[in-house]
Amino acid sequence: MKNATLHQLRVFVVAARHLSFTKAAEELFLTQPTVSMQMKQLTKAVGLPLFEQIGKRLYLTEAGEILYESCQRIFSELGEFESAIANMKGLKQGQLKLSAVSTTKYFLPRIIGPFCQQYPGVELSLRFTNHERILQYMTDNQDDFYILSQLPSTIDVTSHRILENPLVAIAPSNHPLAEETNIPFQRLAEEPFIMREPGSGTRQALEELFHKHQAELKVRLELGSNEAIKQAILGGLGVSVLSKHTLTLEKDTGLFAILDVEDLPIKRNWYAIYPAGKQPSVVARTFLNYLEADHNLNLTNEEVKTA
Repeated sequence: MKNATLHQLRVFVVAARHLSFTKAAEELFLTQPTVSMQMKQLTKAVGLPLFEQIGKRLYLTEAGEILYESCQRIFSELGEFESAIANMKGLKQGQLKLSAVSTTKYFLPRIIGPFCQQYPGVELSLRFTNHERILQYMTDNQDDFYILSQLPSTIDVTSHRILENPLVAIAPSNHPLAEETNIPFQRLAEEPFIMREPGSGTRQALEELFHKHQAELKVRLELGSNEAIKQAILGGLGVSVLSKHTLTLEKDTGLFAILDVEDLPIKRNWYAIYPAGKQPSVVARTFLNYLEADHNLNLTNEEVKTA
C-alpha cells in the first residue's frame, strides 16, 4: 500500500459507497475514465481486486470490504487530527459534515449562518434528504451529525434535543373546519390526506396516531416534498399533517389554517444525533454546543409559536 495515495483512497470510498464509478465521478467532479484509472492504480497497489462486476452491477470484493472499513477509520482519524491541530493553534477550523431531513431546510440554514460567521475557518457540508437515507448515511458513518425528528429504533445513537417540532393539521384557510374548535379526531379522519412518501418520519407519526384512534387514513395523494404538499392543499386536494416549521414563510399570508383537532399537534422534537461510541471532533463538539445554546432554542421556538 506504500504506493497508494490519499486521493485514490478518497475516490475509492465514494465509488464503494455508490457501487458505481459513474456516480462517484459525478460526486467528485471527475470524469468516469479518471475514476476508473484511479481504481486500477489502487487495485495494483493492493494486489487484489477491490470490485467485481456481475451483470450490470458492481460489488465490493472481500478485499474491497476490508479496505472500505479501513478507509472509514483512516479519514475519521485524519479529521480528528486536523481539528485537534487547529484547536491547539487557537482556531476553530476543520470540516463539519451534516445530513438532515428535508423539513429542517425551513430553519436550519438560519441557525447555521451565525455559526459560520463566528467560525469562518470551518468548511461546512450540509445535505437534505429523507429519513431512510439518513439512517443509511449513519450506518456508513458518513457525517458528524444527523438532524431528524424521529430517533431510529434500529441503530444505537447518542441524541441531543435541539428544538421543538410540533406536527399540526393543515388545511386551506377556506376549509369548512378552519373556523371550528375542538374538532374530534374521527372528524379529521373523514378528510382525504396528502402525504409524504413512505419512510417519512412525519408520515410515520401520523400513521401511529391513526392507529391509536383505530381510524383509517385516507391517502388521496403522495408527494415527495413539503412544498408540493402545500400547493396541493391550496388546490383543494385534501388536508395534511406537517411540521409547523413548514409554514414559516406563509405565516402572514393567511393562506393556510392550522386545525384545532383532538390529540394535535403531535409533540415532537428535533435532535442532533450520531452513532453511539462515535467521538465527535473538536469542530463537531463546538457546533453541538452552539446548537444547544439557549438563545438558539428560544429564538426558533418563538418563531414556531407565532407561525
